[in-house]
Amino acid sequence: MEIKVLGQGCVQCDRLERELMEVMAEIDLAADLEHVREIKEIGKYGVMGMPALLINGKVMSVGRVPPKAKLKEWLKEAQG
Repeated sequence: MEIKVLGQGCVQCDRLERELMEVMAEIDLAADLEHVREIKEIGKYGVMGMPALLINGKVMSVGRVPPKAKLKEWLKEAQG
């Protein structure tokens, strides 16, 4: 599984990354978590707000930090 946080390092971007790591630990999920901070790289994904969350290449949220329960739900669904 590939998880990406898109954001240049704003408080919300860092919070999303931290909460994802917490949820991954809670559900014992080993996945690649990458925080993409380079604006040119972020632009390739076509998102207009930050932070953005992608799971396996699919945009799951833009411009907000979803509740931990929602993050857990999405990760479990992607896990299969």
